[in-house]
Amino acid sequence: MVLFVMLMVFMLSSNGLNVINSYVGRDFISAIENKNHERFIHQAWLYVGVFALSTLIAVFYRFTEERLSLLWRDWQTRQLMDRYLANRVFYQLAEYSDLENPDQRIAEDVRAFATTTLSFVLMTMNAIFTVIAFSGVLWAISPRLFFAAVIYASIGSLLTLFLGRRLIGLNDQQFDKEANFRSELMHVRENAESIAMLHREDRLYERLLRRLDELMANSRRMIAVNRNLGFFTTGYNYIIQIIPALIVAPLFMKGRMEFGVITQSAMAFALLMGAFSLIVTQFQSISSYAAVIARLGKLIDAMDNSCTAATSTIQIEENGNVLRYENLTLVRDDGRILVKDLTLSINQGTRVMFSSFSGHAKSAIFKASAGLYCHGQGSIVRPNAANLQFLPDRPYVPKGTLREVLVNGDTDALISDDEMLKVLHSLKLDALVTQSGGLDHERDWSSNYALNELATLAFARILLAKPQFVFLDRLSISMEASQSDQLLQLLTDLGITYLMLGKPEEPLTYFDAVLTIDNDGSWNYRRL
Repeated sequence: MVLFVMLMVFMLSSNGLNVINSYVGRDFISAIENKNHERFIHQAWLYVGVFALSTLIAVFYRFTEERLSLLWRDWQTRQLMDRYLANRVFYQLAEYSDLENPDQRIAEDVRAFATTTLSFVLMTMNAIFTVIAFSGVLWAISPRLFFAAVIYASIGSLLTLFLGRRLIGLNDQQFDKEANFRSELMHVRENAESIAMLHREDRLYERLLRRLDELMANSRRMIAVNRNLGFFTTGYNYIIQIIPALIVAPLFMKGRMEFGVITQSAMAFALLMGAFSLIVTQFQSISSYAAVIARLGKLIDAMDNSCTAATSTIQIEENGNVLRYENLTLVRDDGRILVKDLTLSINQGTRVMFSSFSGHAKSAIFKASAGLYCHGQGSIVRPNAANLQFLPDRPYVPKGTLREVLVNGDTDALISDDEMLKVLHSLKLDALVTQSGGLDHERDWSSNYALNELATLAFARILLAKPQFVFLDRLSISMEASQSDQLLQLLTDLGITYLMLGKPEEPLTYFDAVLTIDNDGSWNYRRL
């Protein structure tokens, strides 16, 4: 609020100095015309003083505007990040929404929105102050000149809207095409080793070229519209310079006003036209701004419409130490039934294989149990998040220290270094500690270690957390059968109940029961 009040003070001061400057300039030119040396010197000093003060105010005005814009961007970005990460909205947007590049909208579009909104608000207010300040000056010089400014600006604004209306849609497309091109380049960087080993450079080069061609084609369309708009706006701005002279010069020639009034009228007319012609002079920025607003609006709508625990038709209840499915039906986007009317209670200590030839059905149960699946109905009663954990087939091991990878921030004080090292030793990961420089040395794990090592490291996190239940998604993808058996035995020894996704032909040695799901969604549960 303080910064905004300061901006208003600077803006009013700037407009007041512009009015003073118009009169100082008029008297300065008139002193030259009348060859009045003493008045000329006096007005020259006034001119310098007004310029110095105007410079000081302009600099502080710009500085205050940038600080306020930065504060607004910080606040708005935090608000969107809170909504994006709350209730796993980020997952729902990635999995079920066709919204493109939400990350770019939060990072780049918010920056553009905060900066441009403040700029446009200030320009509009400044235009209003300018109209109030200089309408009287222009009217006093010539009412005809004032009406010329209003009519000329109105016609110019309408023609600008007509010629440049396509820019709004093109700017919206340009943001996405720029983001898509960047994402392809990031994909190359993040998967450099795999790409090099598989010799996929040519295929990726084709994809990059396709993205670049789309980007360039849209840019060419924007340039063509800007060219046509530029013919009009450039001519429009040139004519502004001559209109005051065409109206005021004949009055000077008739001896009805001083020569300095011509200079004053040119300055006042230009400032007033600038205020009246915001659409003409700022249309390219306005079109880009409109696209930013549309993109942020789509992001907020997508967040509002995303499936969360509050809006999902699958009810989740956290209660006790049992995992229970009640009349649970899961379907695909196209309406195909994956799991039909599943009613099953799994007590702690019962190790269950979820078996099906349909990867979609198993994945749907896995996601629904985690509260991530939206298409279906029924209810799931489960332990809380600390006592029901999940290990996906592609383990997520973020950048950070080994300590941060192994434990959550709210539990790291409860787990000693010796306990961490003991678990790593039981998983034969002692070398990992040495290679990473200990528990507190930051590493980019996904880039420096194999899938097997990452999966085992993620498993160590489960062993340290000691949940009541853990869902395992196809261990066979990331590790050998012998290692998988060893890990299942470790879970059994610790009293952690595991539920694993697998195929019908997989061995059931380490399981107490099997849930078989057929292709039509029917199911069968049997104890072993």
